[in-house]
Amino acid sequence: EGAAVAAGDVVGRIAEAPAGALLPAHLHVQAAVPGADPPPLATPAEAAGWRALSPDPSPLLGLAPGTLVAPEDDPEALLARRDAVLASVQERYYARGPRIERGLGHHLHALDGRVYLDVVNNVAAVGHSHPRVAEAVGRQLRLLNTNSRFNYRLIVEYAERLAALLPPALDTVFLVSTGSEAVDLALRVARIATGRRDVLAVRSAYHGWTGATDEISTSIVDNPRALETRPPWVHVVDSPNAYRGAHRGPDAGARYADDVRATLERLAASGGAPAAYLAEPLYGNAGGVELPAGYLAEAYRLVRAAGGLAIADEVQVGLGRTGEAVWAFEREGVEPDVVTIAKAAGNGVALGAVITRRELADRFRDEGSFFSSVGGSPVSCAAGIAVLDVLRDEGLQENARVVGAHLKARLAALGDRHPLVGAAHGVGLYLGLELVRDRETLEPAREETLAICDRLLELGIVVQPTSDGYNVLKIKPPMCLTQASADYFVDALDHVLTTGW
Repeated sequence: EGAAVAAGDVVGRIAEAPAGALLPAHLHVQAAVPGADPPPLATPAEAAGWRALSPDPSPLLGLAPGTLVAPEDDPEALLARRDAVLASVQERYYARGPRIERGLGHHLHALDGRVYLDVVNNVAAVGHSHPRVAEAVGRQLRLLNTNSRFNYRLIVEYAERLAALLPPALDTVFLVSTGSEAVDLALRVARIATGRRDVLAVRSAYHGWTGATDEISTSIVDNPRALETRPPWVHVVDSPNAYRGAHRGPDAGARYADDVRATLERLAASGGAPAAYLAEPLYGNAGGVELPAGYLAEAYRLVRAAGGLAIADEVQVGLGRTGEAVWAFEREGVEPDVVTIAKAAGNGVALGAVITRRELADRFRDEGSFFSSVGGSPVSCAAGIAVLDVLRDEGLQENARVVGAHLKARLAALGDRHPLVGAAHGVGLYLGLELVRDRETLEPAREETLAICDRLLELGIVVQPTSDGYNVLKIKPPMCLTQASADYFVDALDHVLTTGW
């Protein structure tokens, strides 16, 4: 170290490996710029992040540049390739976002070596690249992955584990691949069971991209023409948003439920009756807004009195994310007839489910059989079981409760110093920070929210906007988020709100 060398100089010799050595005799070669302090060994997978301090060593060995370290892709060229081959409506985060190739826990690693705090990814509920999930999936891929009509242990074990987490009456499971499929199937279950088609859906909610789930999704940020293009069998009820909606105060739940009652009365007057009322028990698309007290219980009572079923869309908020309960509907003191889950279920592996009562599921025979080729495949079930194990063994529901309460309190406190902060919504690790230009008119701070997200990315934080006003920071990180990382996020946001964006 520190010596000058010239071409052809011998700088060392590789001895024979001793007997019993795990590896043959070998050599690591790494270059470093003067004064730099790179890691002792930067592997090829990590090399791009260290290239400014530890250049490509290929020429030192007389090899062409890039022989030992693959050249970096031009980010702009990669975006151009993406735009050329993918549908333009298949969204991506950020106009010029980092290239993310790795993740661990609640962090994402870009190709340039930068590490980002992930505040938005509720798909990776137990954390990116969780070793237990990866090991379970890898092991099962080496054994078997086939369609769900074969008989194998994992599909039974996962369905049993899932049903055990729900009220006893919800004892029958359909396995699918995505949340959209799950909600679509839940609608079919309700229609077959009731012999009806009409559905009550909540204004400004999002439930999926299939034909049926798109038709009951009324979020105008996902579809600007959503409200004007709903089919006649969709009946939109008021958004039960006690912060921004028509009703505020302690009786808001009852007053929003009055709209459910009026909608059912209009439907009955036209000779119709509902198949189902469908809602998220924690209002996700609005930014984690909690439903006003008593609303969901009364909505369920009303739709059942009219002969319909109550469907709880737990795709985003289920499996302990609220911290206070495994399912968000439990916090509302209700029991739905049908529950849908996905996202967190497989930690990124395609897995979703519909859980209902046996007599409702059995009615499906009236219209034939059901199967989902890879819904409930051996690999997806292995992932699902591993996720349930990690949630239990690592206490992630309790972590969501404790860290989520701390995070929400700190977010709410920002409103004491920053007029742009309207309200902190949500519970556990499903939160939203609503930004408004005026706290009286509640004018959405749309442009400010978008700019703040871009500025936070520069500070190493991935967060995105949501709601029809596009003015709510969507905060639904992996459930392994630590209090220190929660503080880092709030401190960075405080800095941005103070210094500008």
